[in-house]
Amino acid sequence: MANKLSVIIITNNEGLNIRACLESVAWADEIIVVDSGSTDDTVAIAREFTQQVYAHDWPGFGVQKNRALDYATNEWVFSIDADERVTPELRAEIEAAIAKPQADAYEMPRLSSFCGRFMRHSGWYPDYVLRLFRRGKGRFNDALVHESVQMQGSTARLRQPLLHYSYRDLDDVLSKLNIYSGAASAMLQRRGKRGGLTQAVLHGMWAFIRTYFLRAGFLDGREGFMLAVMNAENSYYRYIKLWLKQKP
Repeated sequence: MANKLSVIIITNNEGLNIRACLESVAWADEIIVVDSGSTDDTVAIAREFTQQVYAHDWPGFGVQKNRALDYATNEWVFSIDADERVTPELRAEIEAAIAKPQADAYEMPRLSSFCGRFMRHSGWYPDYVLRLFRRGKGRFNDALVHESVQMQGSTARLRQPLLHYSYRDLDDVLSKLNIYSGAASAMLQRRGKRGGLTQAVLHGMWAFIRTYFLRAGFLDGREGFMLAVMNAENSYYRYIKLWLKQKP
């Protein structure tokens, strides 16, 4: 339907996040949640906000988001993750954009928190992400992680940030580090890349230097240092995992 908005969300055990996320988009014309086997109260909470809650297996981020996209019925689609929030200011900008469209898709800056601090450096801000687009003009690629929308049409930018509560604490960092490095190593393997100890060390060192020095992570205080270390570990582990998969 013209000028109406469908919100799509994919979930798995997001009980700590999903309520605040859904409250921030409760004004949308349609909300679609695709869940992949949550064992907590994610599905029950989601059903408080919408009856369009669907269960699917887990094929990777890109494919799963396309499944959610296929359920959408309105002209405009907004993709949001469970740990993200739409502020009232961003809502107003989204509504104005779809009321009088100037493009087929819109990017917006994303302001992410790391262990309780919003990061304005370290390569994390403004971190433009394309989340609002005309249905039929965009599809997600099939990336296992760090998926993106592939558009056929014009793109513009919004000004208000999307809030991203990405890493709650150190336990969350360590848990996601294992998940993301594993998915990244699988993507590298699929592309025919080779792993190795030297590669892992060099990629890890470069990730730290890029985050902390070149992208001014030192301006983000102690959390900036922690983030640089996490990026180094993530890069190191993805190549070590790749190497271990390829060992005879």
